[in-house]
Amino acid sequence: MDYQETIIFIMEMLGTVAFAASGAMVGVGRNMDIFGISVLGVVTAVGGGMIRDIVLGIIPPGVFQNPVYALVATITSCIVFGVMYLKREILEGNFRIVYDRIMLIMDTVGLGIFTVVGVNTGIKQGYTDNTFLLVFLGTITGVGGGLLRDMMAGVPPYIFVRHIYACASIVGAVTCVYIYRSYGILRAMIVACAVVILIRYLAAHYHWNLPRMHWDEEPVEKDCRNERK
Repeated sequence: MDYQETIIFIMEMLGTVAFAASGAMVGVGRNMDIFGISVLGVVTAVGGGMIRDIVLGIIPPGVFQNPVYALVATITSCIVFGVMYLKREILEGNFRIVYDRIMLIMDTVGLGIFTVVGVNTGIKQGYTDNTFLLVFLGTITGVGGGLLRDMMAGVPPYIFVRHIYACASIVGAVTCVYIYRSYGILRAMIVACAVVILIRYLAAHYHWNLPRMHWDEEPVEKDCRNERK
């Protein structure tokens, strides 16, 4: 393993820990037991990569070929559970503020790292000229695990309701693809990861959100009742 592969592996481990912690935090917020928290942590950490590998035809997906990622995610989730269980005062008072900040940090770090890891995987599979596919692989690797996590937890998917999220991943993936073609994969991954993290930080700090629809629910419900009559 050369230094480039070592750096990429370290980034993957950091992303795995970050996403597993965010998944475990969602489980804590939903009052799950340690098994449920661990499942959410593992799904968040490896779910996007599994979807990416299936798209690329990598069967079985990498997580089953090298279980170290699932193991690290499980250990991280258990640590989060242990800290919350032993320090229950963390869950009281301003827990929502602490919870949101931890989720923001972990999701941001994980998003940045796994976005560029997804692009790198596509490049290693030989799709260097297919920009659309590389951007898709980066984005789905970055947001896929969180999407599965929120669906399993029964909460509105984080990527659809909180600040700029999937769009940051798309921008990061595009950045990674074009920098790679001029300066190599390692520089591309580092710069693109920083771009994703910067966009997420600015979006959270300045409360940037995409335009959304705000429906007046009561008139709609009344109209539906009138139609049924």
